Amino acid sequence: MSESTPQSHKSHARYDPPYHFVLGFFLIANLVFAVFHLVHNWENHRVSAGWFLVLSIVAFIPYLKLRSYPLKVQDRIIRLEERIRLQALAPSEWHSQIYRLSEGQLIGLRFAADDEVVELAKQALEENLSRKQIKERIKSWRPDYWRV
Repeated sequence: MSESTPQSHKSHARYDPPYHFVLGFFLIANLVFAVFHLVHNWENHRVSAGWFLVLSIVAFIPYLKLRSYPLKVQDRIIRLEERIRLQALAPSEWHSQIYRLSEGQLIGLRFAADDEVVELAKQALEENLSRKQIKERIKSWRPDYWRV
């Protein structure tokens, strides 16, 4: 996948416009309309207007959860890929340390180039670095254009 601008720590977050903006906008608009409908129909139709408000709130659950499932699968795949990459690049005496890295640390390391990933992994273990701290220390960014 080709991108017009190079990826970096500041520009690696991505959004899916139909999901994040269009669907998000309509869910919020629907919620506002449901509240408006309930307020203006309180006298005659409070049960149906209240039910409409409840359904509008419940509609946010799939909106929030639908993104978490594929992202979790991506995180598991990234964890596996980074462990394999570290086994290929790190000295064999360091292989036992690879499994001490947390999922967040491995996910942060995916952006590090091959020539710096082993050193960053060692720093992550020694200093208990977070995903964000690892990303901030990367000198040569290895882009990931597939994650949304």
